[in-house]
Amino acid sequence: MKNLIQKIVHELRLEESGRWVLYGLIIGVIAGFGAVIFFWCLEHGKHLIMCHLAGYEAPAPYGERLFEQVTCPAFKRWIFFVLPAVGGLISGILVYLFAPEAEGHGTDAMIEAFHYKKGFIRGRVPIIKTIATVAVLSTGGSAGREGPTIQIGAGFGSFLAEKLGLTPRERRIMLIAGAGGGLGAIFRAPLGGALTAMEVLYKEDLETEAIIPTVISSITAYIIFTFFYGHDRIFYLPKYFFKDIRELPFYIFLGVLCVPLGAFYVKFFYFTRNRIFKPMPVPRILKPAVGGILVGLLGLLYPQVYGDGWGWIQEAILGHLDLHIFYVLIVLKIAATSFTIASGGSGGVFGPTLFIGGMIGGVVGYTAHHFFPHIVTQPGAYVVVGMSAFFAGVANAPIGSLLMCSEMTGGYELITPLLLVSIIALILTRKWSIYEKQVWNKFHSPAHAADVTINILENIKVAEAYQPQKLATVVRSENFSTIKRIIAERNQECVPVVDESGNLIGIVVLDRVKPAFLEEEFDQLLIAEDIMIQPVTVFEDDSLYDALIKMLDGNLRFALVVERDNPNRVKGVLMFKHIIESYNREISKKIRE
Repeated sequence: MKNLIQKIVHELRLEESGRWVLYGLIIGVIAGFGAVIFFWCLEHGKHLIMCHLAGYEAPAPYGERLFEQVTCPAFKRWIFFVLPAVGGLISGILVYLFAPEAEGHGTDAMIEAFHYKKGFIRGRVPIIKTIATVAVLSTGGSAGREGPTIQIGAGFGSFLAEKLGLTPRERRIMLIAGAGGGLGAIFRAPLGGALTAMEVLYKEDLETEAIIPTVISSITAYIIFTFFYGHDRIFYLPKYFFKDIRELPFYIFLGVLCVPLGAFYVKFFYFTRNRIFKPMPVPRILKPAVGGILVGLLGLLYPQVYGDGWGWIQEAILGHLDLHIFYVLIVLKIAATSFTIASGGSGGVFGPTLFIGGMIGGVVGYTAHHFFPHIVTQPGAYVVVGMSAFFAGVANAPIGSLLMCSEMTGGYELITPLLLVSIIALILTRKWSIYEKQVWNKFHSPAHAADVTINILENIKVAEAYQPQKLATVVRSENFSTIKRIIAERNQECVPVVDESGNLIGIVVLDRVKPAFLEEEFDQLLIAEDIMIQPVTVFEDDSLYDALIKMLDGNLRFALVVERDNPNRVKGVLMFKHIIESYNREISKKIRE
């Protein structure tokens, strides 16, 4: 494979951007087919287990109705109750025996691989993640489908980079391209999927380096997926649009309401994991089954908490749910998702997060419609806006969330409230994140440590780092004894050498002439021109980064600082230690900030 791809790159004479287009296409094909296979297994698994085995058929969103309406057998209550535990047990066995890093939600694993593992994902992880997530979701576990699709795409991107012998930086880019492909396919949102993959890595940044292969991969994967499953949007949305400015206070209230509920969701999720399941005196392999039992108990009361619940989102958009159900499902879905994933079960958090956000939007929309029917005439629109706002807040991904919800529903006419509410939720929820491995920005990522170093040095001028100093100079015909005296008396590590006209032509360096210091016969035998080397010169307004590059190229630990208008006039010496000291000062200052 490596030789074939390299031959294509060479034959087509692809430049840097062209090479990334090719890589994006290859990754997108694998991510697309991976999403096709995963979705087929998932939908057939749910149909077989939930309908034919348990006698329960949950509604499906408009664009994902793969099966004609069938009459399920009689509802078997106890089978329905134990199914999440069985799925959790299967997931626990697969994950903890073969790929422990596949536990929990796969997006966090991808984020961790990007920041801390040089973009490396073991080849078995996507396979185990896919099978385990199918087991969890088919049996009613409250999780999302993005985990395995991200792992499939990201895992192949990492694998391909490894086989091509690419650098860690390039492997990370391939990793993101694969994640974007998986998201773009499974959610039929090529643009939103690509941007979300680049956005979830940080709380306040975007991995723009990966934009070309990620967009190409997402589009390619989307085309392949929709070839098999059609181009219908996942959710059917009536012609909802924002037309009455009097609705703004209700949308603002929705954004504000997402803040405490988002904080509660994140804190409850990690409280459940760290305080309940981690210290639980049960073998790790069994903990997802324990989580499944708790989900089963909730499902006996409200079966809507099973699975990703997207069919119920569709019902909420169309106004087919009673108002009290919205209030109950917000709390129960937070609990069910925490029990499923925080216990170690395999799955994603995107789907359940959209469900919770949709229910919050339903609470605001349908309550407002009840009291102000002449103002809030389309309460279903609040469900869509709530989906986007809640995920934007808890995942710190406003752009990707907005685009994905728009692409999944076709609700582009709601762009104004979508933007407004998502930004409110993002600003007020920023210090919490459902993705534990997220970092604030590139400055805090080990993946960009080298970039940060360069950027810091680029922002510091030579004038800020060195101390001006009047150096004694010698003409090129001066003998070695004079140079020795200058070095000894003035404590100079270097002596600039000039010609008869005063032009700077070289430099004598202490380290290079030390062996001749004790040999007196060299005092009159050697002259400056014999032992000088080419100097490295910099200006006061040069950056320390440029100065460092010049010093490394010249194999010297210092550079002469000269006047820009008169390069023959030496103002002092910039030492390597001056650069290190300036760098350390700047790092300390940024840490304090």
